[in-house]
Amino acid sequence: MPVDQSLVGRAFPPTQPHEVTEAAVREFVAATAGAYDGGAAPATYPIVLAFDAMNAFLEAESVDLFRIVHGEQRFSYERPVVPGDVLTATLTVTSLRQIAGNDIIGTTSEITDDSGALVCTTSATLVHRGAGS
Repeated sequence: MPVDQSLVGRAFPPTQPHEVTEAAVREFVAATAGAYDGGAAPATYPIVLAFDAMNAFLEAESVDLFRIVHGEQRFSYERPVVPGDVLTATLTVTSLRQIAGNDIIGTTSEITDDSGALVCTTSATLVHRGAGS
């Protein structure tokens, strides 16, 4: 069943606060086979929050994760993410189109700190495979 077109422009509730700790950054770096000598988190670290926001969106709309193919991910920064930050992500559906029985869903997640200041914006393209795919 196609995703409802009325979702375009809808913002979902923010994720639970996520405290960025040195240990969490080191765990992320180890999982991505990177290197970390302290300081700012890697540029892709906000995917941790963006993924939580995406999963909450999929659950709220009863979209099966096993039907999702992650098509693209972009990050745009206002400032680096550093240990000590407490961050939340708010996902908005920015576009939706159907191609060959599949839904192409564009999302943007704004990552903000505990003062409400924008830290990073992530944009993702998700392909929701139709029943015949």
